[in-house]
Amino acid sequence: MKKSIFLCIIAGFFAGMISGFFGAGGGLILVPFMTFLLKENEVTARATTIMCIFFMVLTSSFFYFKENSIDWWIAGKCAIGGVIGGYIGSKLLINLNKNILRILFVIFLIYAGIKMII
Repeated sequence: MKKSIFLCIIAGFFAGMISGFFGAGGGLILVPFMTFLLKENEVTARATTIMCIFFMVLTSSFFYFKENSIDWWIAGKCAIGGVIGGYIGSKLLINLNKNILRILFVIFLIYAGIKMII
């Protein structure tokens, strides 16, 4: 299937809006978009989503920084854990059985959906 530039921009727009509004969630839109509509494999979809989220985070952070809304002490501590977790997660992603990965992602989506409702 030809990967439409227009569809990618629209998906990125919605992922960016969700990320900007809630501080998370871009991957909840982009991973299913890439796996189901663009027919990317699971690893490529997740790795590509992480790169997309990087740019969303940079953009949102700039505006939050301008408003002096960032607690740098908390951000620094969470960043340390995020770097370690990101490293371990990316290594596990490459070696994890794709069916297990899909099941874990669905469980995460259900959990995130329930937490948003509650």
